[in-house]
Amino acid sequence: MTKSSGWILALLIATSTPALSQEHLQRSAIASDAHKTFTTVKELPITSIKNQHRSGTCWAYATLSFFESEILRKTGKAYDLCEMFVVNKDYMDCATHYVRMHGYSQISEGGSCDDVLEVIRRYGICPEDAMPAPGSLTGDSLANFKVFFPELERRVSSIVVKGAKAPLAHWQDSVQAVIERYVGCCPSTFSYEGQVFTPQSFAQSLGLDFSDYVSLTSFTHHPFNAWFIIESPYKWRLKPSYNIPVGQLMAVLDAALDAGYTVAWGGDVSGDFTRTGLAMLPDSIQPTQLLRQEQWDDWRFTYDHVMLIYGKATDEQGLPYYMVKNSWGKHGIYEGIWYMSRDYIALNTIYLFLNRHALPEDLHAAMRTARFDYE
Repeated sequence: MTKSSGWILALLIATSTPALSQEHLQRSAIASDAHKTFTTVKELPITSIKNQHRSGTCWAYATLSFFESEILRKTGKAYDLCEMFVVNKDYMDCATHYVRMHGYSQISEGGSCDDVLEVIRRYGICPEDAMPAPGSLTGDSLANFKVFFPELERRVSSIVVKGAKAPLAHWQDSVQAVIERYVGCCPSTFSYEGQVFTPQSFAQSLGLDFSDYVSLTSFTHHPFNAWFIIESPYKWRLKPSYNIPVGQLMAVLDAALDAGYTVAWGGDVSGDFTRTGLAMLPDSIQPTQLLRQEQWDDWRFTYDHVMLIYGKATDEQGLPYYMVKNSWGKHGIYEGIWYMSRDYIALNTIYLFLNRHALPEDLHAAMRTARFDYE
């Protein structure tokens, strides 16, 4: 497939930056595209659209949005969970991983659904208003990491000195101080609707079983029907995904939505993904298993964004699309919603993150058999 120089530039930007800030994508996407009209086929409840602004935290916004939809599905109650709580804990975990790896890992704004899940399992979560509003500590109205993250990067990279016998003493305190200066301190207790919670007890009160969530992927450089760790810089926690053919992956997505489950989507938006609310492939491109693998192997596409799939629709010609909640505020023709064609999703998905109870029973059983610690 030949791409124009504009798309080549977009790919270079996407592969050298975190997954993925609004500002980065503004420089790499199409300036405009035609308005399309869609007919909704299936639409599941979602919470309000948020704006990650100048931060590479789509992974936090999208995954918490996914969990908010899961709570809606199970309890009917709407929550606004705190992205900066996740950022605070996750960036400290990432720094710890960096030090334990003697500097042979990446410090970046990017992350994955696994990060959010692990933070909630380990530390809990709090509502949005239990911490300073994003951007408020830096004089902005929304999250802005332009000063924060370079400072954090410098601080963490200075901990591992070449030839040293040990990392710098008390390095955790200095890293935590940088994080808290820009995103705030995580509360040990807080009040919510007349009750006092810790982050851990609040997470337990949400009505979710955080052992229920799994990741699916589809690549041929590892065997199908087995778990493997996707080789991406932003998946530093090294959590495995279950590998299945892309046709099966798409069938799982459809079945989950039909059964009332939203799905978090990690994938590539460096190509035919517009700023105005559409993502679709040119007619000449067919999303085969082979093409997926070729584009992954030669870096034509990467893991650079996370969003929430919450419905299905058709366009004027009856072609299938997915309704996707983004985290760039109410931007574009559809006010923060993207319509992504089925072919686009099939080609550009890196992983799907979803509730295991949305899976067909035979797949669920195969996943349990393939990994002894699946439960």
